[in-house]
Order: sequence, then C-alpha cells, then structure tokens
Amino acid sequence: MEFCPKCGAVLVHKKSSNECPRCKYVKKGATSLATSEKTFEKKEIAIVKDKDKGMDVMPTTYEKCPKCGCDKAYFWSVQTRGSDEAETKFFKCVKCTHTRRDYS
Repeated sequence: MEFCPKCGAVLVHKKSSNECPRCKYVKKGATSLATSEKTFEKKEIAIVKDKDKGMDVMPTTYEKCPKCGCDKAYFWSVQTRGSDEAETKFFKCVKCTHTRRDYS
C-alpha cells in the first residue's frame, strides 16, 4: 500500500501506474507488494483418559454419593445447554464410580 506524497491519500492502482483519487497525483511504474506471515509450531497438549488413570488427577470435592454413601467425588463441568444458561456439573464417586449430574 502506498500513499500520496502530496495529500497523504492511498494511491489507487491503475493499469501501469498508481493514482491519487484526491489530488490526481500519478506515480508511474509498477508497485511491488510483499506480504509475510510468521507461524509458530504448536505444542502438543496431553490428554488424560479414564483408562490412563485419569480420574485420580481430577479435582475432588465433598459430595455425598446417593448410591454408596461415600462423601468424596471427582467433579467437572460442561456447557451442555445454551451459552446464556448455567453449566452442568458432573460428580463421579471415588469409591463406586457412580456418576451423576447437577443442573444448578
């Protein structure tokens, strides 16, 4: 992108020259345009799965299990409904692995 040296407007490209739309300044010759882009290598994110003992690295809270009565559970939250509504909390019992949802 080039600017007019007289009035500062952006020069408009014509067939063999660049012309100022305000003051009609004409710059003869071809204009060279160059672009550049920097890219960075993304680091790989480690994913923990259930079979990789992933549940023992999840946060725990004191939540009573309705199935076995244990008072400790893993928890996580997911946006299951619209973005303007509250997220759904999931609890998984440490002892019996019973999973339940809390919509509040």
